[in-house]
Amino acid sequence: MPPTLASLVHHSALKLTVRAGGDRLDVPVRWAHVSELADPVPYMEGGELLLITALKLDAENPETMRRYVRRLVGAGVVGLGFAVGVNYDDIPKALVDAAAEEDLPLLEVPRRTPFLAISKAVSAAIAADQYRAVTAGFAAQRELTKQALTDGPDGLLAALAAQVNGWAALYDASGAVVATAPEWAGRRAARLTADVERLRERPAPASSVVGGPEHEDRVELHTLGTGRRPRAALAVGTAAALGTAERYAVHSAIALLTLTTERSRSLHAAEQRVGAAVLRMLLAGEPDHARAVAGDLYGELLDAPFRVIVAEAAPVSAARVVDSGARVALSTTSAAVLVAASEAGGDPLGALTEVVESAAARAGEAVLVVPEGEGEAARVVVLAADGGAAVARCAEYAAALEAARAGTVPEGRGADEDELVVGLSAPAGPIAAAAAYKQAEQAVSVARRRGRVCVEHEQLAAGSVLPLLADDAVKAFADGLLRALHEHDATGRGDLVASLRAWLSRHGQWDAAAADLGVHRHTLRYRMRRVEEILGRSLDDADVRMELWLALKATSAE
Repeated sequence: MPPTLASLVHHSALKLTVRAGGDRLDVPVRWAHVSELADPVPYMEGGELLLITALKLDAENPETMRRYVRRLVGAGVVGLGFAVGVNYDDIPKALVDAAAEEDLPLLEVPRRTPFLAISKAVSAAIAADQYRAVTAGFAAQRELTKQALTDGPDGLLAALAAQVNGWAALYDASGAVVATAPEWAGRRAARLTADVERLRERPAPASSVVGGPEHEDRVELHTLGTGRRPRAALAVGTAAALGTAERYAVHSAIALLTLTTERSRSLHAAEQRVGAAVLRMLLAGEPDHARAVAGDLYGELLDAPFRVIVAEAAPVSAARVVDSGARVALSTTSAAVLVAASEAGGDPLGALTEVVESAAARAGEAVLVVPEGEGEAARVVVLAADGGAAVARCAEYAAALEAARAGTVPEGRGADEDELVVGLSAPAGPIAAAAAYKQAEQAVSVARRRGRVCVEHEQLAAGSVLPLLADDAVKAFADGLLRALHEHDATGRGDLVASLRAWLSRHGQWDAAAADLGVHRHTLRYRMRRVEEILGRSLDDADVRMELWLALKATSAE
């Protein structure tokens, strides 16, 4: 059960006292929110326990308090916590009366109880409730899987009906009832044939809720199958809306029943869903939960260092130039075969996915592949064992593409078509998954800018940062920063740009920089004052000196 006002009142550490609305303490609390605004309603979603000290409220004005409380009740606020001993030694009578009139629970918060303690208590209770629901969902998933393996769809439906405390039915492609659990639900299920037929006309996957006077209960309908037309449908009838644990059970049943109708494609889709959940948990900094969800499917992948691979499809015109030092000497035949594979069907991400999954399958290693986004924002995220076949094959594939595509657009490809851009992270473990994901994103961004097919994050730390100044955006910034100095020098009134370069290169040492320029140090000091006046910046600022030096390096590299 989620936290309620009653559970907070009974929390021994909070020492809360009920001053009004004591008959409504069983209301669930979605969150505890602190706001001293005179009208916090625009920022409420409903279900909050609002915590105040009345810093900006005329809490002793009866009419003001009546309007205030009515607004809170209308916004769905479930309770009001008032801290005494801060702005008021006691809760003003006007507020107590207004809360009593609207039957809004009013809790007195003693001075020694910080609002943070209440927020933590609510958060902890919500987390515990969610954990219980997830745990119950996983238990239901195990039971459903066991029944599906031992007794098939009939056993699965029976287990699902028990989990949701209701009934379940399976329909075939024509909308006819195939099986029900318990048996008495057959007549109810038959009444929904027309609803199932209407659902099948919608793009899959589709779902709907059926209810009303002609139905004894609330029924959820879900299509089953991976094609454009569903192969079957599932009905789940309950007396009330499904809770989190029941929702887990229904979703597990949908996945398992889909496996029985389209095993190979469904199995792949289910694995991707689990993989996406594992990835989300890893990126959210929850490696333990990720391990629990990964189970035997991806568990071994999380027990050793892995790499995160991010792949995107970039326009051909944006990935043309390849550094000669980055080209890989592969046989023409090998490169041509790989290029043809990537271009088949115009789906470079799909081709890479097939290459990586095939390599992992042959090596008997786990690989997690998660498609993200659609259209131009589509990408694929891969977790693969460091040093394993999947990573090696990905690197080989990208290298072959790069060697084959260097310099020109392959014949038959339009300039507006897409080709592959890949970024690889450094080896990481579950705790550092979010950092590895960021590394892969940085690497793919650099690969796109440099016209490379693949860049490893470890390569970004090698060599010098100066080549990065070749970026057009950096050059534009440098030109804008130094334009005023170049315009001054063009008038023949001094060489400020050369003087600035000499002074910065000598770390501000006047005598050494003046000697390099062949001028007196007083002349150099005058020129540096002119630089500051023209740019409106102080050379005493280390950030300014750094920006000017990088700007000089960027312009000199042209």
